[in-house]
Amino acid sequence: MSNAESPASAATDLRRLAGALVGAEPLNWVITGDSITHGLVHTQGGRSYPEHLQELIRGELERVRDIVVNSAVSGHRIVDILDDWERRISSWRPDVVTLMIGTNDMSTGGPREVIPPEQYAASLREFTTRVRALGAIPVLQTPPPIDVRNAPERARIAEFAEAVRAVAASEDVILVDQLAVMLELGGGAVPWGLMNDAFHPNGTGHAALALALADALGIRPANSRTIALLEGRVAAARA
Repeated sequence: MSNAESPASAATDLRRLAGALVGAEPLNWVITGDSITHGLVHTQGGRSYPEHLQELIRGELERVRDIVVNSAVSGHRIVDILDDWERRISSWRPDVVTLMIGTNDMSTGGPREVIPPEQYAASLREFTTRVRALGAIPVLQTPPPIDVRNAPERARIAEFAEAVRAVAASEDVILVDQLAVMLELGGGAVPWGLMNDAFHPNGTGHAALALALADALGIRPANSRTIALLEGRVAAARA
């Protein structure tokens, strides 16, 4: 994907992506993160949000030569991605890299060290710098909501989500504020119709994540059956 515009910014990235989506050259998409993006167990057999994104890109946009890779790993933190950079990111020669991480980074339980939001933010900055060095478009997403009463070890959700927002603003990269979207769907609280447990979205929650990501990236095919289906599922869960 051409990177003729400089310096890189969220606005120029969105223009590059819009131009690439109507062009003939195939794109490589890398979707990475932790268990939420990995999509295991909690979708209960339904599609995860990366799978919905692939349906929109390779199906409805008919970009059949595009490749969508999900390199997320359950239980991982941002440092795990940075430490395994070649396999998780660079070997795929990405044009777009989306990241949703932080649910494990914020945890104060378990065997791993407790890290402050500032350390997490520094790793996010390194991530965006590395993605841009590859000539790819970075996309940051805040983690979805957490029921702190049942997951007190992840009570720092607001601080870590704010760190994502701050990095996106300072590095001028595309931001998908999934936490804000999901809380709005829940009327300001954890949207239980979209969750499988205290911090993993269910299949319908993944539909909501996919819609927010597709909206942010301008992936809205005309008369999209997939978009209509996802919107219908989310609306029904809120009823």
